Amino acid sequence: MPHASLTRYAWLSIAAAILTIALKSAAYFITGSVGLLSDALESLVNLVAAIMALAMLTIAARPPDEDHTYGHAKAEYFSSGVEGALILVAALSIVATALPRLLAPQPIEQVGLGLAISVVASLVNLSVALVLRRVGRRNRSITLEADSAHLMTDVWTSAGVLVAIGLVALTGWELLDPIIALAVAANIIWSGFGLVKRSVLGLMDTALPPEQQTAVRAIQQRYTQEGLTFHALRSRQSGSRNFVSMHVLVPGSWTVQRGHELLERIEADIRQSIPNVTVFTHLEPLDDPASWQDAQLDRLAAQPPMELDQPKDIPRKL
Repeated sequence: MPHASLTRYAWLSIAAAILTIALKSAAYFITGSVGLLSDALESLVNLVAAIMALAMLTIAARPPDEDHTYGHAKAEYFSSGVEGALILVAALSIVATALPRLLAPQPIEQVGLGLAISVVASLVNLSVALVLRRVGRRNRSITLEADSAHLMTDVWTSAGVLVAIGLVALTGWELLDPIIALAVAANIIWSGFGLVKRSVLGLMDTALPPEQQTAVRAIQQRYTQEGLTFHALRSRQSGSRNFVSMHVLVPGSWTVQRGHELLERIEADIRQSIPNVTVFTHLEPLDDPASWQDAQLDRLAAQPPMELDQPKDIPRKL
């Protein structure tokens, strides 16, 4: 699914955030529960994150241009990174609100109505989170997956708050309210660090997941049985897009046409195994020593110093 089509799910997340903010804020004003206030604050973060997701999905949908020849898919990592940072800010806000209540507990009012409103808000978040997770995984959109993870954190947060309020109503132990709020903050911090870490890894051009790398090597193995050799296998992720490159060594007596047809088959096999992948292949002759100089990932580091200092204007033989 193109990124332009994914923006409608960001709009869905925005609508859900606005609705849940209204519901949870009403529940807080009715009950005075700091737990419900922490829940409402996290929903406010959801709204900001959803707006950011919409902006980044819109940018990611742009086609490659002269300045971004590999496309704009990495914009999604900025969205998930900002969302992770916002989650951490929300957690600190919850801690700042809960600590005074921990020292001076206050009674909770109209528990039944407050719980009912919060349950409705949680069901809204749960429904939207499941939709975003399904679409995000199917389209390999880290933005939608991060938004889904954040909403699911909100759902579990709400569940913890509801349990705490129910226990306060049953036992009269008012300290449970701020204690649960602090536990919620700890859970939010864990989720936020996870999103930030994943975004950093994406911006650092992390290789494809192990199962996809295994799929590529299995394809190489099939062709190796035909007497071919591969090296310099590279891969990286860029949002929902994947990139794979490799060098293919064949007998030097092959014609250009035969080598071209081989590369076409290899690239087609990889595209069938990995979704949304761009494949780059480089053909080299097996019997040329220069073909083996780039067996490592960094050919520049493998070359002798004198070779690096050679003049660049010497014409090459074709």
